[in-house]
Order: sequence, then C-alpha cells, then structure tokens
Amino acid sequence: MRYLSVVIPALNEAENLPTVMASIPRRDLAEAGWEVEVIVVDNASTDNTAEVARSLGAKVVSQSLRGYGNAYQAGFNAAGGDVIATGDADCTYPFDALPHLLHIMDARNVEFMTTNRLGIENREAMKPSHTVANHALSALSRVLFRNGLRDSQSGMWIFQRHVWQAIDVRSPGMAFSQEIKNAATRAGFRCLEVPIEYRVRGGQVKLNALPDGVANFRQLFEHKLRDNRLRTAPARMVPLAEVARANAAAERAADAAERAASAAEQLSFKVTPLSERGSALDEVDADTPRQAERYVGEEFDTTAALSAEFGSSEVDELNAETALPSLPAPRTANGASLEMA
Repeated sequence: MRYLSVVIPALNEAENLPTVMASIPRRDLAEAGWEVEVIVVDNASTDNTAEVARSLGAKVVSQSLRGYGNAYQAGFNAAGGDVIATGDADCTYPFDALPHLLHIMDARNVEFMTTNRLGIENREAMKPSHTVANHALSALSRVLFRNGLRDSQSGMWIFQRHVWQAIDVRSPGMAFSQEIKNAATRAGFRCLEVPIEYRVRGGQVKLNALPDGVANFRQLFEHKLRDNRLRTAPARMVPLAEVARANAAAERAADAAERAASAAEQLSFKVTPLSERGSALDEVDADTPRQAERYVGEEFDTTAALSAEFGSSEVDELNAETALPSLPAPRTANGASLEMA
C-alpha cells in the first residue's frame, strides 16, 4: 500500500470544503493501492474553515502567515505521503481525476506532474483577463526556463516526496506555483504536463490580479538570476535530481531493512523451542486445575454427573425419554484403564 498526501491550502473556504472533500475518491484510490491522508492548511481564516475540515475527516495544519506559498510550505512539511498531490479549496480542480492522474504518473515513470487548465474546453471557467495573464506569464516562463510548460500558474501538481526535498522554493505568495514547476524542471526531474478539466470557482474570489501578476513577473526574473548563479557553482556538477533519487533510494532501503529486522524478531519469538520455554510451561501447568483426573481410571457415571448439575428428578425424566447411556471407561491397547503419569 502506497501513501498519498493531498494538500489543500484554504483561506475562508468553509463553504466550499464539503464539495471539495466529497470529490476526493478515497474508495477508488484504496482499490488502486493508495492509503490517503487529506491535509487542509488553514491560512489564518476568519470563518470556521478549520472546524469544517476536521469534521470532514481532514488533518488541519494552521499557518498564521498569509500567502499561497506559505500555506503550501506548512502543508508539505506536515505531509507523510511518499507522493503529494495538490489543489485549491475553491472547487476548481478535479480531485476526482486523481486515480487517473496517478496511473499516468506511474505508467510514464514521472517524478513531477503538473496540469494544464488553459485548453479551450475550459475557457468558460476563467475570466478572459485571467486567461490572457496566464498565457502571458506561461510564455515568459517558457522563454526563461525552457521547460515547454503551457500553464505555469496551474495549482494542481502531483510529485514524489524526494522532489520537494531537493528543490529550493521561496515564494510566499501566488508565485509559488510557477516557482515549484521551474525548480523541478531545472533540477532535472522527470516532469510531465497533462491537461485537466478546470471548473467554475465557488465562493469569493481571493486573487488580486494586478498585484499578484506583477509579483509573479518579478519572481520569474529573480528565480532565473538565482538559477544561473547556482549553475556556475561546483555543487551543480551533479544534478539535484540524481542526488535526490539516491537519497530516496537509500531511505527506502533503510525502511525496508528496519521492517525486515522487526519481522525477523517477531518470527524468532514465535519459533522459540519448547525446551527454552519449559519453565514457563511448568508454571502454567502448576496453576491449571486438572479437572479430568477424577474421571481417569474409573467408569464415568453420566447420570451421577448430570444429577449433580441439574437434580435427580430432572435427570430421571431425561433418561426415561432418551435412554442416555453411560460413557465407557478410557481404554488402552491391552484393555487396562489409563492412569495419570
């Protein structure tokens, strides 16, 4: 059984959480071999987002520092899964597609999967101004980082834990989304972008289009400058992805060795020879009443035994109706009665 953490940042999303939580197909994921935890990051909400999330079975992580990136940092640090999936709490992302997306991830041997919301089939779900801004930022991101991604702003990603442990993502706000994609692709991880259905948002819109757009634009150039400096340092002679894979493999091997040692210890206890446990068995025998001794070596009188239990009058009536016979004395091969050693 593999372990999936679904991390959902939430700011005043109590209204939308029941729909979002119901869309996570736990049964289908379990049938596909996934154990699932859902982590809702309460990003300093002023409504009852945290209480609603707990009532729906989510693990709630509190992040008092407002910001999309801050929320994800807290959620990822709390996640226990070997694979992490993300999506917003505003009903826009298709959590019901997780089994299909995870299947693609496994089939293509992908380490970081991101999604594309900008297909023409989704144009009704996004404001035209937001669509133009997303295309513009994505185009600039492709030019700077040469990763070919069509939607640099999508908030639904699925990735293996070792990817997060290897990359340096710093944005506290909305730019976190483009930064994590650019960091993963530049580090050399096996990445893939797949189209998804994007849905109409529920509740109040929290995106500040102009300030967030300007911040994302600035972050792209800051990230590019930082990336260029890192690529001239000797530490980048070995790609981050190779180091992360080696560390992840060593961690899995250590976990497997620990489980094997625990299983061997339990097995050794179960197969301990009886001679090594003789004293314990003797103590048990000494405390156990030997009720059978009084019936060995003599004929077992069924009528007497039943009379002692039920009363003679009731037994007489029972014998008259059933003609219950007495049991014969225990016998050996030569006909002699058995005796206790």
